Amino acid sequence: MSERRAAPRQKSFLRGCIYFNNRRAAADCLIRDISEQGARLIFSSAVAIPDVVDLYVPQKEQTLRVHVQWRHGEEVGVAFAPAVQALEASAAAGSGDLPERMQKLEAEVAALRRIVRRLLAAVPAAGTDAA
Repeated sequence: MSERRAAPRQKSFLRGCIYFNNRRAAADCLIRDISEQGARLIFSSAVAIPDVVDLYVPQKEQTLRVHVQWRHGEEVGVAFAPAVQALEASAAAGSGDLPERMQKLEAEVAALRRIVRRLLAAVPAAGTDAA
């Protein structure tokens, strides 16, 4: 039997939860195999899920949009959404922008701290006017 996968799978034993129907419905699962492009999920019983769901991995604190590729009883094969892969690739390629981004964020934090100090200073003054 030939291997159809573009990326090698890694065995895993991660707890997962899929969300669907605008996060109004959920189902717990076990992530048994994972690769850069997808995963094999196992459910405690056969579940009816839509073709596109969000997969939450608590141990990694990560939510991924996935597309169902195949279903076989209690097992479901999913592929990660291309947007997620593109975002990860751009983040890896854009790591050179990190110092510049950090400077901007630090300046923004400093500006927000000044605003908070100004607001806190104005609160006691407003409280004395009401008394």
